[in-house]
Amino acid sequence: MSYKKKSNQEQEEPKITRARLPKEEEVIGIVEKRLGGNKILVNCTDKKTRNCRVPGRLRRKLWLRQDDVVIVEPWELDKERGDIIFKYPSNQVAWLRRNGYLETEKSEF
Repeated sequence: MSYKKKSNQEQEEPKITRARLPKEEEVIGIVEKRLGGNKILVNCTDKKTRNCRVPGRLRRKLWLRQDDVVIVEPWELDKERGDIIFKYPSNQVAWLRRNGYLETEKSEF
């Protein structure tokens, strides 16, 4: 049994039909450091560093590492903390950078 290689024409990047953008008070952030448990330090686009957590409903579904791009929902009473509600896949991160939602280089917001 032989397998055929795909030609270069058939190998295309997956097209992005829609990337989730932040709504109302939500902000985009980059995971800076994992602090243990479900606590994570996130550098947000509004020039704040927030101590965030992963809510219980997403704890087993959302696996995060350093430099992942996420959406953070700040808490109502304490804007220095927040909940991580979404993680972008790599192809959507590239789209966000191309369209100006994220800085192109790793830098402090």
